[in-house]
Amino acid sequence: MSVRLQLKVTPKGGRNALNGWMGDTLKLSVTAAPEKGKANQAVIELLAEVLHLPRSAFTIVRGDTSAQKLIEITGLDEGEILRRLRHPGS
Repeated sequence: MSVRLQLKVTPKGGRNALNGWMGDTLKLSVTAAPEKGKANQAVIELLAEVLHLPRSAFTIVRGDTSAQKLIEITGLDEGEILRRLRHPGS
């Protein structure tokens, strides 16, 4: 079971945070700079923390060097992923 999620990432943001939805795209910011994969790692770490999944459950399918990313998540169904993203900490 895997789910693909579209992201709009703002690197070098003030904090690591989910910033809401823009249509079907989840906006988020990370403090890491977009160099040598640091921002991508920060994105995966943030999502792993919010979704309570290991980092190995995430794969960047498209957008390695772009702010627009497509990420694949394994281990949860789409409904549970969306619930956890909309209500972090629950």
